Amino acid sequence: MTAVSAPTAGTASAAPRGRGLGLALAVIATAQLMVMLDLTIVNIALPSIQRELHFSSANLTWVIDAYVLVFGGLLLLGGRTGDLFGRRRMFVLGVGLFSAASLAGGLATAQSMLIAARAVQGIGAAIASPTALALVATTFPDGPARHRAMAVYAGMSGAGGALGLLLGGFLVDVSTWRWVLFVNVPIGIVLVVAAPFVLPKTAGRRGRLDIPGALTASAGMALLVFGLVRAPDAGWSATQTIASFAGAAVLLAAFVGVELKSRQPLLPLGFLRDRNRAGGFAVMLLLGAAMLSLIFFLTQFLQDVLHYSPLVAGVAYLPIPVAVGSTGLVVSRQVKRVGTRPFLTAGPLLVAGGLAWVSLVTTHSSYLDVFGPLVAIGIGMGLSFVPLTLNAVTGVGPHESGLASALLNTAQQVGGALGLAALVTIAATATRDSLPLHRAASAVAAHHLALLAAVAGYQDAFRAGAAGAGLAFVLALAVVRARPAADMAADPSALAMAHGG
Repeated sequence: MTAVSAPTAGTASAAPRGRGLGLALAVIATAQLMVMLDLTIVNIALPSIQRELHFSSANLTWVIDAYVLVFGGLLLLGGRTGDLFGRRRMFVLGVGLFSAASLAGGLATAQSMLIAARAVQGIGAAIASPTALALVATTFPDGPARHRAMAVYAGMSGAGGALGLLLGGFLVDVSTWRWVLFVNVPIGIVLVVAAPFVLPKTAGRRGRLDIPGALTASAGMALLVFGLVRAPDAGWSATQTIASFAGAAVLLAAFVGVELKSRQPLLPLGFLRDRNRAGGFAVMLLLGAAMLSLIFFLTQFLQDVLHYSPLVAGVAYLPIPVAVGSTGLVVSRQVKRVGTRPFLTAGPLLVAGGLAWVSLVTTHSSYLDVFGPLVAIGIGMGLSFVPLTLNAVTGVGPHESGLASALLNTAQQVGGALGLAALVTIAATATRDSLPLHRAASAVAAHHLALLAAVAGYQDAFRAGAAGAGLAFVLALAVVRARPAADMAADPSALAMAHGG
């Protein structure tokens, strides 16, 4: 799931009607699906990418983090560019940049080229995703038509992750890992060509971009991730590691200073004073870390230990989207009656239990040992997403609803990037520490022993993810307070967004 923002409508040219509205929705929803696909489609290709481009286990995380970190870090800024320079114009620019970077990534012959392309994809996604949703507000008339369009958009956000795993597995199976990136190119070309004909032109408005805020926040998080990823190889006391963490601390402190002084801050810090909202963002950050890390490590376990093909590995994840979708449907109906708190506390607890359960896998495990945890995690996520979205947007003014849900989205992406970096470090350390125990073994058994060490790393990563989800449960229980159930249904658009996620 991805939380989505609900911006207010701006000045626009005559909006399309009838069949034109359907075409406009098709363009907007397809763009969002393409952006969300890339959060997971590359995961299923990681073992193939690692073998062909000779990535180390630690550096492999950058194939995911380069995209997620830049996407999350620039999401608020990307939405702001649409407000200032025109949403249709920025939508086309974002999709075009995303597609060009996808082509470059698919042609990559070196690690640095692929990582750089993934980062540029993140920039394009950070522009395209929020402007796509803003176009829903400016294209569709207020009322049922806009609510239906919002639900379709949010449904694409939710479906993108699951479809990415299935499509990625199919493409790697029948062709090569490069097609998980190439597939974006023809879709992007169609969207760029079609957008000027089916989307209304929106005028920009006066204002300024908080470039210093965006740069200090993104660079600070990138240095933090770099320090975490490099620490197992370089050492925690190495100059490189210490310098990375010190630089991250300085840049993030500078970000706070910039936001406090800015007249138009990227993140109004006063917005986080609400206990419920801040607690909800923290819960989403931790759950985002748990989910991205699960997919990263479990994909390698399924292919390298259980010897699944990429397609079968993608199909193996089906319990998660099925459980998330069915549970979310029930929650979206019941939340009006009982409020968010029961679901928001039970959800992270189930995710923690599922991650602890999957940490019991060994080299002798079968899919049955994975299926149960996936169902538990899917139900837990389904219980969490709707109340987290509603918790973010309930009690804010109409002009702040976009910021609230965009921050929830940002928390998910940034949490995924930071959590993945931390858990890769934990896994790499556990794998390294397991190998010396077997140095006297014969060369014939070397592969099996390396596999045992890798599984030991996966187990520790899953346990750490369970601890993070457990902390999310504690925060939900101790920090987030119940709001009147009636408030949950006050904004139909917010409920549509939550259900779609």
